[in-house]
Amino acid sequence: MNARLTLFGNRTANKVINSLASTGGVVSATGLPVATQELVKIRASQINGCGFCLDMHSKEAAAAGEDTTRLHLVAAWREATVFTDAERAALELTEQGTRIADASGGVTDEAWADAAKHYDEEQLIGLVSLIATINAFNRLNVMTQQPAGSYRVGQFS
Repeated sequence: MNARLTLFGNRTANKVINSLASTGGVVSATGLPVATQELVKIRASQINGCGFCLDMHSKEAAAAGEDTTRLHLVAAWREATVFTDAERAALELTEQGTRIADASGGVTDEAWADAAKHYDEEQLIGLVSLIATINAFNRLNVMTQQPAGSYRVGQFS
């Protein structure tokens, strides 16, 4: 597959990408666990069909020590026994926040309350911001058909 646009190396695209990427530092400062952050990025990317982001975040998670069984089961998190209650709440919020157009009313009160049981206000802001940001990255990559498979860990550090 060939990309429709070259995002990497284009001055305007770099400005947009750097602006979105700066959210990562803010999210990390909230104390939201790194493992949860990667699981959220992977799940949203699965839903959105973003191969580029799946390639990146699954490799980054593995390099950070994430268990391969958990990585393989993200798409089936409801049936898997390897996720904590807090991670399940984050994954549910991710799904509902990513599929917001599919559900009248967006995120349910139940999903929000479950997440709020596990995360403080700062972490919730981080989680919501992370979900919004990965969805933006997914859309950029899917619309421009960025190819997947060649990402190297730390490539954009």
